[in-house]
Amino acid sequence: MKGIILAGGNATRLRPLTKITSKQLLPVYNKPMIFYPIETLVRGGIEDILIIVAPNYAGHFLNLLGSGREFGAKFTYEIQEEPRGLADAFIVGEDFIKGENVTMILGDNIFEDDFKEQIRNFQSGGHIFAKEVPDPEKSAVVEFDNDGNVLSVVEKPKEPKSNYAVPGIYIFDKRASEFAKGLKPSERGEIEIVELYLQYLKTHELKVDVLNGWWEDAGTFDGLLRVNNFIAEKARLQTPEPAQQSPDVSSRRADGRSDGGQVKKELSGKEEK
Repeated sequence: MKGIILAGGNATRLRPLTKITSKQLLPVYNKPMIFYPIETLVRGGIEDILIIVAPNYAGHFLNLLGSGREFGAKFTYEIQEEPRGLADAFIVGEDFIKGENVTMILGDNIFEDDFKEQIRNFQSGGHIFAKEVPDPEKSAVVEFDNDGNVLSVVEKPKEPKSNYAVPGIYIFDKRASEFAKGLKPSERGEIEIVELYLQYLKTHELKVDVLNGWWEDAGTFDGLLRVNNFIAEKARLQTPEPAQQSPDVSSRRADGRSDGGQVKKELSGKEEK
């Protein structure tokens, strides 16, 4: 299994922050945003990872991430000259995939769930994920049966058939690149990822799992704020409480050393005089 992180695009929704660097390099609490999708793939057992970047900030990614050794992985880089849709990643990455199964994650999607089991057990077809949300009409919406078989996937429907959105992590078999090359651009000129789902759905090869943990798309100001707050709070809860200081504050000097006995002797001497 190989991995792809799509970190291209212009990120106009985060201007002016993204006038000086890529969205995926913005900080999320104590790490650059792209560290989180890297860690998701590595936890899933994927070590061979392609990072697709926009041309303007390619050097920033190389300077920060290097070869991938720091993460226990091997990184390859490709330039996406212009944003042509999510499914274009499988065309840009065709030589990297080389007929193997692949997991792709979006560089601005951050997950609490662990995908190790789904990645390890994947054999063929397509595998997407679902997260119940209060506003499904803003995302691709998946409808599925009790056995995890996908019945329909529709991009931003006016009347959603379920409350489950499809987040930005997908597992496909070696046919993904060929399927993507056969897709026609949509009205907005992009090769839509939903159309790639439908290629697998036609032959009843598209499965779905429901996510139980937290998920956030950090590609908007509100999303970026939420994910920063969530991870900061999670880190706070995992940090041990500092040891309680002695209530005898008179026995501690400003430099941290204890000399309470000497202080008491001095005070005692003054009282006797």
